[in-house]
Amino acid sequence: MEKENDAIVENVLEDNIGNKVNNIGNISNINEEYEDVIKFKKLYDFNIDENYEYFKEGKLFKIASNILYYGIAYPILSILNKIIYDLKIEGKENIKNLNTGAISVSNHVLVLDCSMIGLALFKRRVYFTTREESFKIPFVRKLIKLLGAIPIPKSINNKKYFLEAIKKGLDEGKIVQVYPEGVLKPYCENIRNLRDGAFKIAKETNKPIIPIRIKFRDPSGIRKFFKKKKDVTVKVYSPVIAHGDYKNLKNKVEELLRNDD
Repeated sequence: MEKENDAIVENVLEDNIGNKVNNIGNISNINEEYEDVIKFKKLYDFNIDENYEYFKEGKLFKIASNILYYGIAYPILSILNKIIYDLKIEGKENIKNLNTGAISVSNHVLVLDCSMIGLALFKRRVYFTTREESFKIPFVRKLIKLLGAIPIPKSINNKKYFLEAIKKGLDEGKIVQVYPEGVLKPYCENIRNLRDGAFKIAKETNKPIIPIRIKFRDPSGIRKFFKKKKDVTVKVYSPVIAHGDYKNLKNKVEELLRNDD
């Protein structure tokens, strides 16, 4: 089971930060594939150990988090995404009867596509796995924690605690977002190869996958006269349950996403 967990976390690490882990025991020399897209200033020390609270449960924290998430971030991001991308969301009805924890997966094509996923799944709070480095940025680290960010530990020694927390969160009914393409590729219109981690966790916890496709379309109406880059549609599919092994689950999700061109 320990070796199985190692493999799952290795894939989740690859899924979300693009790490090429050649040696499961040594990840000190890692090339970040999208380091040129987003650069972080590492100004604060941030250490994750077995006592780190991935899903903070304090009453005051929850109140502040909900006020920020639903009362401030949601309306602001709704307006910004509509202005900048003329954001359209399809398929919200596909998850209206979902009453269990789940892993949402999508292509990774915009710096703030996480906000679009949050808007698409509005009735269900979404927790986003992200790089540990994000929690070293002043102010941002507190903000993203309140908004539901979950840091992925770089230390392989702490991988099992991260995995245990994700599984516990899913069992408690939470939705966790993973980017199985692994790296951010702005405005990429193709679905790239999906890595295994999210699908292994879904299979092991017997939780569904919510496939999400972020698609681009040409601006229409008056927008086509001043908008150079494409606008965005987010499509939410019906949850997919794991039948057979995790590869069958992955193949089914991959087929769904790729056939919607």
